[in-house]
Amino acid sequence: MDIIQLSNGTPQRLDRLSDLPQEGFLWLDFTRDLEPDWYATVEQLTERKIHERHINDSFNTAHPSFFDATSDYDMVIFRSLAPELEEGEFATRPIAFFLFERLLVTIQPGDSRSLQGVKERLLRHTGRVPIDPAGLMHMLLSTMVDRFLALREPLTLQMEEWATKLLNPRHPFDDWYLVMGHRSQLRRLEILCDEQEDAVLAWRDSARDDISEHLNVRYTDLLEHIRRVTKFALTQQHEVESLVQLHFSAVAHRTNEIIRVLTVVTVIFMPLTLIAGIYGMNFDNIPELHTRYGYFVVIGGMLLLAAALLLLFRLKKWF
Repeated sequence: MDIIQLSNGTPQRLDRLSDLPQEGFLWLDFTRDLEPDWYATVEQLTERKIHERHINDSFNTAHPSFFDATSDYDMVIFRSLAPELEEGEFATRPIAFFLFERLLVTIQPGDSRSLQGVKERLLRHTGRVPIDPAGLMHMLLSTMVDRFLALREPLTLQMEEWATKLLNPRHPFDDWYLVMGHRSQLRRLEILCDEQEDAVLAWRDSARDDISEHLNVRYTDLLEHIRRVTKFALTQQHEVESLVQLHFSAVAHRTNEIIRVLTVVTVIFMPLTLIAGIYGMNFDNIPELHTRYGYFVVIGGMLLLAAALLLLFRLKKWF
């Protein structure tokens, strides 16, 4: 358990916990797997009972973003980005927030970069210091959403790389599982953002009378950032579909070009084949066969015919 006290604008880490402070508030950060009895500490400190269903939700690693409230506290579950991003694929884990009057409790996987980054900023006394648990939760959620916004650059670069491969005529693209997997990732991101927006919006609307106008504006800005990620995910999905359609259009165009060339070659050689077939017939009486320069005349005529047909196709812009 990590204990941070925020009072008088000066955050500090505490080694032990005895009671809630008279001024300011506390932030208790628990690691989900290492501290399964976190709720006992919170119940002893606040003298409030944590609902059993909420306790189970805090341990559920597949739980979507969610909001629920009781008369004693609010619970918000928000899925955050996993530390590592490999080959355009991302994973998320839930972080549970429990908001009391002078206490914020977070249940995290233990390696959350967002929570660690906020702790370091607070303890270095850089930037603003929240004055209540709702303000601290906004700072944490905003940091998490910023990491999702940072996903846009690697995902866009991945899309550009695939666009180059898909439209390269010399190297046919066959990694369709990667492209479809990328589209599935974007769909997951869209659904994830919808759940995040619903959870934050539900909490903000239910707590609007208790939070300041300034903090309400900050949460509205947070919702706008989530919507920006949603819009990016939708745009990228449309780009994937357009890219696939463009790829098949380019393949069809190249196929048509090949067929056109083969058609022109066939049309040019058809009369030449006819002439060769005529003079290849086994008749005794073919007068031209006995002409001294017949061979050269026929060959020359065939070349002139082929050149005339080729010139005609060039003038008609068929080849």
